[in-house]
Amino acid sequence: MPRTNPERRRALTDAAIALLVDAGVHGLSHRSVERAAGLPAGTAANYFRGREELLVATAQRVVELHLADARAATEASVAARPPGTGPFDGRDSPGSRAGTLDRMTDLLAASLLDAATRHRDRYLAIAELQLEARRRPALAAALAGLATQASDLTAAMHADTGLDVDPAAVPTLILLYGGAVLTLVTGDVPVDAATTRRLARAMVHGSLAPDDRPEP
Repeated sequence: MPRTNPERRRALTDAAIALLVDAGVHGLSHRSVERAAGLPAGTAANYFRGREELLVATAQRVVELHLADARAATEASVAARPPGTGPFDGRDSPGSRAGTLDRMTDLLAASLLDAATRHRDRYLAIAELQLEARRRPALAAALAGLATQASDLTAAMHADTGLDVDPAAVPTLILLYGGAVLTLVTGDVPVDAATTRRLARAMVHGSLAPDDRPEP
């Protein structure tokens, strides 16, 4: 029966994230993860019955870390509102469309900068897992489930922050975010506050701003 010590499980999956970055999917095994985590031989098998289960657990850990950061950003945004004011601190009337777009741009720009700098390894790891999922249906199914979970929780966090975001637009926003992060962590693109803000503004206005063009 698999062990359930959360701290040891996290140690193994955190080690797996680092290994995916350094050695790719083919460098990831129960034994390599144990060595990287400084744990005895045989430990990983107590938590993950096979290699694919280890890969899925690593993907779950990346999403867990990402969502924890998103929740923290949401809580900080809510806490930053002066008492008695709306969600946009007076930049626009509370609940206005312009206020929503501005606030979303702020949040996404900060998130992109963190993802491409402090948390770069996480997103390199998830890119490796996404490529491997093309050859592993079970891993692909797990990643799809995690994407749905992330989409649902993102929509909920928008509501908590007081952002007027159509839930139907969230999958598009997440897709654009994922592509931007992949380019920032793997490409030859400047990673600074100005770049991430330009990207965030394009993503927000492209996916959330109303399309006033006439129907063809």
